[in-house]
Amino acid sequence: MRRLEGKRIALTGPRKAAELSVMVEKLGGIPLVRPAQGTVAVEREKVEKEITSLIENGTDWVIFTTGMGTEMLVQAAESMGVGEAFIDTLRRTQIAARGYKTVRYLKSLGLEPKVRDDDGTTVGILRALMPYELRGRRVALQLYGDHAPRLVKWLGEQQAQYYEILPYLHVPPELSVMNQLLSEIVEGRLDAVTFTSTPQVRFLMSYARKQGLAEQVKSAFNGSVVAVAVGKVTAEALRDEGIDRVVAPAEERMGSMIVSLAKYYEENED
Repeated sequence: MRRLEGKRIALTGPRKAAELSVMVEKLGGIPLVRPAQGTVAVEREKVEKEITSLIENGTDWVIFTTGMGTEMLVQAAESMGVGEAFIDTLRRTQIAARGYKTVRYLKSLGLEPKVRDDDGTTVGILRALMPYELRGRRVALQLYGDHAPRLVKWLGEQQAQYYEILPYLHVPPELSVMNQLLSEIVEGRLDAVTFTSTPQVRFLMSYARKQGLAEQVKSAFNGSVVAVAVGKVTAEALRDEGIDRVVAPAEERMGSMIVSLAKYYEENED
């Protein structure tokens, strides 16, 4: 059964776009590659400054949100010649971690998080942090690729003294592609848009706001255009941005994402 027959599906993830295109075509759909991720550039000098400050002054909490970002911090410390001192500092610090990859990497360093989420999401790590008093506490926050606005807002509400320890810059994707994608969404020329990471969501919505099109984009996604996420964290980012209807598989796999979209159409169309 060709369950995506005639559907125009935008693929915003640059990785595996060719493989996803083949899957969409096999199900009868029309894949449109629209890279919306750009790249992430770490601000090296600022990272080294924060690592030095953390080692010299300590902190009350460190919140790690991604396995990749955590590993990059450790590698940066090692390249500075202070890898062991950095890990020793973390041993004396209360650690909160989001996601199984983050926890697994920390454990490989001999570090056991005091707090971890139960579902891999920002909401999950917030739930886990609720019992702890963070007012006036120094909280080092590792972010990478996603500004995590809900987490940042919550830390502010708790009156924690939070600061970022992996400063990074987003290098935007091709703006001509972004303009094309925005017009296709707003004008209803797409049936669905797939997202395989949170930066794709943040890039798109940030650019839409700059163009004065954010409300129209949200309206389209809550109307005729289906937003599709590869997993829970990406789906959470879409909902954070005001997109209520999100199709996502239970298992975080790109292939499962396309199958979930096909099932959605099967269940919601005659």
